Amino acid sequence: MTYRAPVPDFRFVFEHIAGMPDLLKLPAFSSIESDLIDAVLEENARFTSEVVAPTNRISDLNSPKYDNGTVQMPEEIHKAFGHFVEGGWQGLRHPEKWGGQGLPRLLATATTENLYAANVAFSLCPMLTDGVIEALLLSGSDQVKQRYIEQLVSGQWTGTMNLTESQAGSDLSMVKARAVPQLDGTYRVFGQKIFITFGEHDLAENIVHLVLARTAGAPEGVKGLSLFVVPKFLVNEDGSLGARNDVFCASLEHKLGIHGSPTAVLLFGDDKGEVGAGAIGTLVGEENRGLEYMFIMMNAARFAVGVQGIGVSEAATQKALAYARDRIQSRAVEGSSGPVAIAQHPDVQRMLLTMRSLTEATRSIACVAAQVGDLAEDHPDAHVRKSNQALYEYLVPIVKGFSTECSLEVSSLGVQVHGGMGFIEETGAAQFYRDARILTIYEGTTAIQANDLIGRKTVRDGGAVAGFLADSIQETIDQLSTAMATANQEHQAAIDLIKTQLSLALGSYRTAVRYVLENTKSDTRAVFAGSVPNLMLTGYVLGGWHMARAALVCVDPANVSDGFMQNKLATAVFYAGHILPRVQAQLAAMQAGAMVMQFATHSDLVAG
Repeated sequence: MTYRAPVPDFRFVFEHIAGMPDLLKLPAFSSIESDLIDAVLEENARFTSEVVAPTNRISDLNSPKYDNGTVQMPEEIHKAFGHFVEGGWQGLRHPEKWGGQGLPRLLATATTENLYAANVAFSLCPMLTDGVIEALLLSGSDQVKQRYIEQLVSGQWTGTMNLTESQAGSDLSMVKARAVPQLDGTYRVFGQKIFITFGEHDLAENIVHLVLARTAGAPEGVKGLSLFVVPKFLVNEDGSLGARNDVFCASLEHKLGIHGSPTAVLLFGDDKGEVGAGAIGTLVGEENRGLEYMFIMMNAARFAVGVQGIGVSEAATQKALAYARDRIQSRAVEGSSGPVAIAQHPDVQRMLLTMRSLTEATRSIACVAAQVGDLAEDHPDAHVRKSNQALYEYLVPIVKGFSTECSLEVSSLGVQVHGGMGFIEETGAAQFYRDARILTIYEGTTAIQANDLIGRKTVRDGGAVAGFLADSIQETIDQLSTAMATANQEHQAAIDLIKTQLSLALGSYRTAVRYVLENTKSDTRAVFAGSVPNLMLTGYVLGGWHMARAALVCVDPANVSDGFMQNKLATAVFYAGHILPRVQAQLAAMQAGAMVMQFATHSDLVAG
């Protein structure tokens, strides 16, 4: 079984959940016809299903080969990447001025989810290139933009993000890489960076590294970091490639999953290039503002990793469902003449519906966030842009943290559905589980996303965005009440369940927000002890909201005979009955924070 892009699901989300028709009314997108959106979806489905998906198992078994500073990618990956570049997929959402297609971020969210589902390791290279493009567009000088962006948008060059070092981990205040200014305005960069995804490879002519480093006399901590563009090959004034820069790959990491992605240790200034000692770099923006600029890329990467989690969830769900339909074993619990497909057994159905409902819920959250991001960037009204930017920033840690945590659950259930065969590598179910394991870690762990949701996104604005979302959810609950009047008896029961569970979940969400606002200053450790439960609670509630919105479409009298719509309704009902009750448990865990931390301080199990 190979991956098939869920085009009908994207069409549904675009039309009914994420507001694509409204986006296309904006001046920035007014020339785009809905037919073009559909054509891009269809072609992307063909490309990811037929070209990229067949490389997933190959790249897992045949890791990139390291040889004295060079990295050779498998032949099949070269071919797939060549088709990726030829298709213009790297430039889908980037400005036409730089060779991109200027299409909505919402559409790109769907096409990249398909790419992630087809082969998440392969997808990491264009994901990071997207982040470099975005960072340079917003923070680079005209000279830097002219020198790098068009080649990055075309896919001819790729990009990386160089933040952490062996002693730093997630604490970038400990970064020691240094940059020495030169008379010609460039800098010589020295240091070592670790965990650099696609830091070295032979897929592209050049690799453009964005590197955090310190200049002499810079302040201590993160305030003293500056950002530099350090290309693998220097770029001449006419755009041609020049000398080999002094940045080299020392080794590749051996990892639990994403084997097809070369994760490099990079040495800057080890006197191995053609330019003398020190990698030649160009300052991005101003000195000591590097982390501010890099956060542009980090936010883009965090959102993208969340969508990676959705892609892995979709692929794992498709594989588990196909297996469950084909695997004949045991009689039905209510009795049958012989063994039946395991998809007919109640607990297997529970697992499959859990996988499907979490995937659809996280997809809806991400697509809504993408639409909000489009409004924040392209709406003609400055006030609308500002309010949507605040909402987008609130949603990013949820997309990243919640979607990737769900991908672990979904891919684990995928192994369980396969039974013993799921533990055997040849079936492919285990690869999704292994690949998903990194998603909750890189680009900021789940705890980092959860802390961000509390500190920067809830406390800082006094809960304003959270309150807006809560009021929006209440509007949907009111709509569910109205829908009861025209629904048939069966649908009334479904709507009532969704309404009841969503109302309970909304009450818990409001309570959680109040708890954070009232206790963060007075009992900081207690609140942050419950930061991940708070994030998961928020994700479950927002997912339940969008599932309820989907259910309202499905119970419309015009859609009751549509099989696709009824499948959507079944998933929404399951989410309400089986997933939304988790919200109360997460709230209880949050509220127990004070007592938990009181005992934890006396425990050598956690305090050492």
